[in-house]
Amino acid sequence: MELHNLKPAKGATHKKKRVGRGPGSGHGKTACRGSKGQRSRSGHSMQPGFEGGQMPLHRRLPKRGFTNIFRREYAVINLNQLSVFKAGSIVTPEELVRRGLVKRSVNGIKILAEGDLKAALIVRAHKFSSLAAKKIQAVGGTVEVIGGSGSK
Repeated sequence: MELHNLKPAKGATHKKKRVGRGPGSGHGKTACRGSKGQRSRSGHSMQPGFEGGQMPLHRRLPKRGFTNIFRREYAVINLNQLSVFKAGSIVTPEELVRRGLVKRSVNGIKILAEGDLKAALIVRAHKFSSLAAKKIQAVGGTVEVIGGSGSK
């Protein structure tokens, strides 16, 4: 089997209907386009959402809400996800990305307290919830805030 031998399954393809080929075809004269109007002309195209000159829906509806341009989004890690690390190891954002626990974060990593930590780890992250920091320190681990911003 080679690429030039590949064919679609039988019945999977249909011949394109050729419209506008005379009165005997049943699709002659206007070729299923109706008569007159913008959509009957050749080369016609309309942008999505165009409503024939009526005020489009996206402009009729009121604007809502507010977007904070200073918003900082953190990749979130729970304590139970840190169980893949051995006792005494250093957990850094680079290590979390390397192991596939987080994708590249926009503004950093935040550690949350869901689950329990069994091993004492040195955890370096941009932010910690207060309960997560307490849980890490309770098992003998260390909490290190990196990047200057963030609370323990």
